[in-house]
Amino acid sequence: MSGRAKKFLSYYKPYTGLFLSDMACAFVLAGITLVNPLIVRYITNDLLVNVPFAEASMIILKLGGLMVFLAAAQFFCNYFVNYQGHVMGAKMEYDMRNEIFGHFQKLSFNFYDNQKTGQLMSRVTNDLFDITELCHHGPEDLVISVIKFAGAFVILIQVNVKLTLLVFAFIPFMFVFALIIRRKMHEAFKRNRAKQADINAQIEDNLSGIRVVKSFANEELEREKFREGNDRYLACKRNSYFYMSNFHSGLNFFISCINIAVVIGGGMFITKGAISLGDLLTFLLYINNLIEPVQKLINFTEQFQNGMTGFERFMDILEIEPDIADKEGAKPLCDVKGEIIFDDVSFKYEDGISEVFRNINLTVREGEYVALVGPSGVGKTTMCSLIPRFYEPSGGRILIDGQDIQGLTLDSLRKNIGVVQQDVYLFAGTIMDNIRYGRMDATKEEVIAAAKNANAHEFIMELPDGYNTYIGQRGVKLSGGQKQRLSIARVFLKNPPILIFDEATSALDNESEKVVQESLEHLAKNRTTLVIAHRLTTIRNAETILVLTEEGIAERGTHEELMEQDGIYRSLYVVNK
Repeated sequence: MSGRAKKFLSYYKPYTGLFLSDMACAFVLAGITLVNPLIVRYITNDLLVNVPFAEASMIILKLGGLMVFLAAAQFFCNYFVNYQGHVMGAKMEYDMRNEIFGHFQKLSFNFYDNQKTGQLMSRVTNDLFDITELCHHGPEDLVISVIKFAGAFVILIQVNVKLTLLVFAFIPFMFVFALIIRRKMHEAFKRNRAKQADINAQIEDNLSGIRVVKSFANEELEREKFREGNDRYLACKRNSYFYMSNFHSGLNFFISCINIAVVIGGGMFITKGAISLGDLLTFLLYINNLIEPVQKLINFTEQFQNGMTGFERFMDILEIEPDIADKEGAKPLCDVKGEIIFDDVSFKYEDGISEVFRNINLTVREGEYVALVGPSGVGKTTMCSLIPRFYEPSGGRILIDGQDIQGLTLDSLRKNIGVVQQDVYLFAGTIMDNIRYGRMDATKEEVIAAAKNANAHEFIMELPDGYNTYIGQRGVKLSGGQKQRLSIARVFLKNPPILIFDEATSALDNESEKVVQESLEHLAKNRTTLVIAHRLTTIRNAETILVLTEEGIAERGTHEELMEQDGIYRSLYVVNK
């Protein structure tokens, strides 16, 4: 058995008892559907013909009681299969979703740089649904179908061989027809999902950019673009319904043909004395026991294909080993002073041909305020991202307080580093929730103190519900400066000894920039701080300014020293002033 097959079966293990009970109920359901026609045959062929009326009446009443008992058992088994069976599938889906989401948390920026969020989300939703449908319905449908089909064949062959062979002559043709049309129907519905995804993407794109649409007065253009996509979706749905109609109409046609064959063939056999009326009735009752398993088996082939395809995609993610993880024997980072050393560090992306930068040698002293400047694309953000190990250097090493960061646990390393980015991400929720994300066990008083330190308390108290104000997805109800101050409050609450400011004020207006800059400087006090600056006027007071180029660190010094050198920094400063 392959590793993936064992992995698939392992999800049944916690629910072995539930699975076996589900299969037992499926077995009983199949058995009951086979028994009922036999009771009808016994009554019509034997009791009503060979047994005196009074005695036959008593036996019929007893058989009626048996059939009521079987109906009750059928009700219970149907209930168990439909409820507990689905619950089992939902629990397996729950386990898989937890596992893949947990795995997503382990993967590095390198992985996400090469993936689309929508595709990753489909692994957690659509793929898992297909897998759990197979996990629950697959074994159950297979057991019921095989038992009903094989049982019906054995019983009918004993009743009348010729009529049985006449009935079963239709089955291969029906099976082939159903498979062909089902495949075309599946492809049509697959195209439907693709067109639906296009529609969803178009709606998302339009609503996300609704301010741009309205500012250019292009509502009619957007309506026309959407109408074209909607027309394609309608045409696609019409095509899928065409095949669906063929599928169901064709199956009903074959069922009618089988019933006609049984009636005509049975009638001919009755005239020749080869079969009794009770046996003909038995045949008619068993027709459904033949057709339903064929339909279930056809559905199972598609279900199996969808489920295993989804499981392959699921396993493709789980088998991706995190390229950044704790090494064996990794130690926690404790009592951090904040000294950072870049020792001959180079970096290039996994799929990159050339290095982003190379031979970076740098010592940032404890509590020092260092600014990184330079043209776009020289690796300023990437260089700072190496410190919390969002990426790994392709050469050299980075040390914090003399310890190689690759020998430290990721959790302890990142808890000691605070990052304030230009693109602030706030979660849908309240202001309190978003600030507390910096330290989940913080008290309300500690959250308020952090907000005050970030110059955010005043504007928060002016909001309708203060700290309990709901700010919407990504904080859409707040201005850029307000969002940035909340992100700073979050870092204040975290209280790390090392800070990284990644162009934290470059997207703000002058007034907001001034307030945020004050908050940043307050936050940076007595902490080791690296600032990536776009507006060079904001880092004039930095103790050390590094000018990065593609060749590495080209210049270093204070603002005054670099201005006197009349080099790259001076030209950048004049342009950005």
